[in-house]
Amino acid sequence: MMQLHNLPEAYAKVHLPSKVALAVTQKPDGNYNLITIEWFMRTSIAPPMFAISIGHSRYSHDCLQDVRYFNLVFPSRDQKDLLSLAGSQSGRDIDKFSAGKVAFIPGKLHKLPILKDAAAVFECEVVTQVNSGDHTIFVGEVKYSWSNAEGEVFYYE
Repeated sequence: MMQLHNLPEAYAKVHLPSKVALAVTQKPDGNYNLITIEWFMRTSIAPPMFAISIGHSRYSHDCLQDVRYFNLVFPSRDQKDLLSLAGSQSGRDIDKFSAGKVAFIPGKLHKLPILKDAAAVFECEVVTQVNSGDHTIFVGEVKYSWSNAEGEVFYYE
């Protein structure tokens, strides 16, 4: 039977399992940052686009205001520790690529890192953004896409 619940209780019921991703952004000093995200979606097939929702207080939000590119990374099961690191530390305080010993190659669009162990990576250029409460939704047009035949997408349970 359907019952009225407060938001945290109702959200907890539909929250897990969930697909999570990483977003790679460029720091003002030219280095790179990672953030673990759950709020993302495809928004267009032609041209291909993804939207990511980033909290206003997050360092990645500041980075995206400065440099209008991001890589949307679908992590493999082997990247669970990196997901924890990227979601629990701020890029203001640490270099997540060094701390997580991230293996990568430079991308084609803006040279943002393509994580070698990821299941898939989409290089995106921000084409628009929408304020959404305490988050901003950044819509990126996919310019290049990469996939790893051996990488199985990670699901958080």
